[in-house]
Amino acid sequence: MGIRILVVDDATFIRDMVKKQLRDKIPGVEVLDAPDGARALAQLKGQAVDLILSDWEMPNLSGAELLTAVRAMPHEGDIPFIMISSRGDRNHIVKAIELGVSDYLTKPFSAEELLKKVFKQLKLAGKTPVQPARTAATQGIAFASVDVLTGGAPTKPSPPKPANPFANNSATALGATSATPAAKPAEAPKAAKGKAQLRFPNNRTFACVIREMSLQLMSCLMQRSDSLPALFEQAVVDIETGDGSSLARVNGYVHSIQAGENRPDTNVVKIVIRFVDNDAEKFETLSKYIAQM
Repeated sequence: MGIRILVVDDATFIRDMVKKQLRDKIPGVEVLDAPDGARALAQLKGQAVDLILSDWEMPNLSGAELLTAVRAMPHEGDIPFIMISSRGDRNHIVKAIELGVSDYLTKPFSAEELLKKVFKQLKLAGKTPVQPARTAATQGIAFASVDVLTGGAPTKPSPPKPANPFANNSATALGATSATPAAKPAEAPKAAKGKAQLRFPNNRTFACVIREMSLQLMSCLMQRSDSLPALFEQAVVDIETGDGSSLARVNGYVHSIQAGENRPDTNVVKIVIRFVDNDAEKFETLSKYIAQM
C-alpha cells in the first residue's frame, strides 16, 4: 500500500502548494485535503492515512480540536500529526505538545522545511519513501530568485543608493510614490497608513509601510534588499498597532512586486500581498483595523 497524507487548511493556496510538493517529492503518494477540521474528521472515518498536516487556525473545527479528536480515536490515535501555524510563539508550541502533536511547522515555510519534517515523521511511522536529492526544486513552489525582477540578467554592481526613505519610520516620507497598480478585488481597497512585518520562508523578515488595504489584499512599500521575495511566494503579514504590538497574523502570497520609483537604483520596493485566509475572526479584526484608518 502506498503512502496516504491528509492536508488540512482553510486556505486553498496553502493546500495546493503543500499537495504539489508532496506529489513532486514522494513517488506514488496519495494526497487528500480538507478545508477545515470537521471535514478532515469526515475523511478519516472512511479511510486510514499515514500522516496529517494541519493548520491551527481554521473555521468550524480548529487544528487543536482536530488533533484532540484524532488522539481520541481508538484505532487511529497514533497517526503522525504535524501542526502548521503562523504563530510560532512558545505558548502555542507548548500547547500543541500537550495535545500530542508529532511536530510543529511555522508559516511561512520553505519546501525544504516541509519535506524534512514529513520524511522524518514517515520514517518514524515505518514508512520510508525515497528522499530526493536537494536541488533547486526543493526551494518551494515559485521560490524563485531575484531573477524574477531582472529577467535572468547577470547582477551588476549597483551605484550608490539614495538616502534611505525609511530612516525616520514615517509613512509620509514615502508619500511621493503611488500605490501598486493591481487588478481590483471585489471590494475596492481603502487607503490606509500603518506598519507591518512581512515574513517569508527561510526566516526572511521585512518591515513595510501600508499604503492600501482591503479584506482581500495589502499594498505596501518596503526597503530594497538582496533577498527580495518572489512572485507567488508564501508570506505571513504581522500587522502592527500604533504602540508597536502585533495586531493580527494574516497568511497570504506575493501577488505583485515592482520598483517603488521610476529608476533602477531605487531603494524602495512596492509589493502587493493577497490574503488567503478564510477565518471569520481574522476578517473581523482586519475590518476594524481598516475602519480606523
